[in-house]
Amino acid sequence: MTISVAHSVEAARPWRGLLPLWVGIGVYALALVAGNQLLNDPDTYWQITVGQWILDHHAVPTTDLYSFTMRGQPWISTQWLSQVLLAGSYGAFGWAGPVVLTAAAIAASFALLTRFLSKRLSESTTLIFVAVALALMLGHLLARPHVLAMPVMVAWVGGLIAAMDRRCAPSYALLPLIALWANLHGGFVLGLALIAPIGIDAIFHAEVRAQKALLVRWFLFGLAACAASCLTPYGWESLLAARRILNLGAALAMIGEWRAADFGHAGPLELTVLIAFALVLWRGVTLPPMRIVLVLGFVFMALSHVRNAEVLALLAPLVLAKPLGERLGRPAGAEPVSPRGLLLGGIMACLLAGTFVFASTQAYAPYNRSSPAAAVTELKKLNLARVFNDYDFGGYLISRGVPTFIDGRTELFGEKLMVDHNNASGLAEPDNLFRLLKDYDIEATLMRTQSAATKLLDHLDGWQKVYSDDIATIHLRKAGAVHSVEPVVK
Repeated sequence: MTISVAHSVEAARPWRGLLPLWVGIGVYALALVAGNQLLNDPDTYWQITVGQWILDHHAVPTTDLYSFTMRGQPWISTQWLSQVLLAGSYGAFGWAGPVVLTAAAIAASFALLTRFLSKRLSESTTLIFVAVALALMLGHLLARPHVLAMPVMVAWVGGLIAAMDRRCAPSYALLPLIALWANLHGGFVLGLALIAPIGIDAIFHAEVRAQKALLVRWFLFGLAACAASCLTPYGWESLLAARRILNLGAALAMIGEWRAADFGHAGPLELTVLIAFALVLWRGVTLPPMRIVLVLGFVFMALSHVRNAEVLALLAPLVLAKPLGERLGRPAGAEPVSPRGLLLGGIMACLLAGTFVFASTQAYAPYNRSSPAAAVTELKKLNLARVFNDYDFGGYLISRGVPTFIDGRTELFGEKLMVDHNNASGLAEPDNLFRLLKDYDIEATLMRTQSAATKLLDHLDGWQKVYSDDIATIHLRKAGAVHSVEPVVK
């Protein structure tokens, strides 16, 4: 009788095992509805442009092709595969293509996270983790390579932690994931770095007689993972790219996503850290030492650079799931299942049809504040080669074929030029503006209309304002130009 009742309850609630699917569909729908927010980053322009170059030339870039300040200098694109996917989707479907591609990657990430958590935690606890993760990541969910790599990150780290939970070595079947991640985004070095602490925890908690053999297996897996991560067009050079970015020093603080968390205001990240701290004090949650190290590491990464909020959001729950499940418990009979046959086919058909209908009615387009279309059209008429541009305009200039002074490829330009440009455009050091204009033989400037440098050039002899709108202003170097009478602008 008890068995019959249990089967009846499970038959009446088939949705319990399909929670990852419903979460994925829900997140996918939200991402499509908020599609324009996914395009709210000027870097998307140059990512697509580089991807199209790769498709056109059947090769990957090894030198800079897009700026006049660094043209011909060594530069590699560790995100080449993501760029190809973005360019291919854009070429086929316009801006709807990158939106749908990005929405699918976000949905897959949350579906994988939910599947991992729902094996170890109750559905309510799982959904709390999912909701918090979504809130933490909202500001950095963009049509860029790091988002396309997120499902691979969750699957890779989830596989490592599953092995840690079982106190065994990970399967070599995971290696294609690190190889794929290495071609999608430079963040794969985090996946390699996590092998050691996760392996140490697995070895420490294994039976004493099995620890030596387990150490060898984890070590060999780590070597194999490093080798697999070099299966890119650039080989081992991909491993060095992350070091170049982290060596930018003071320049990182000038880029919004690389800034440290600001506890002067209560944002999602700050609230999450404070609430988690309060819960630990209230419930007395304890973790094994290496899991504490992992969680603190993810917190430190997120607090150091707000762009790492997705690392905390997606990976910390994977580390916490097993010990929390043992402490809080979870209902039996809620194992996630994979939909098969007609159910899966029907769901996919509905998603594809719904995507086609909805996306075809949306006018997806990037944020116009970083797309000075009218100003660049006027600029191209001048046929100039050396234009001092606003940092945020760099991606759009690349997409329009205008050589940039600076753009979002920060590792290419280096710390000094990034800092000098920032201080010049904001007039933190006005002498920097004059020096850069002279040293680089600047013929014109394309800056935000409200920027400090633009306001200064409005009143500086030798520079003539030839175009201005509410987004961008063009000043042309012109000997003898004076501003006793303000020139007429369009």
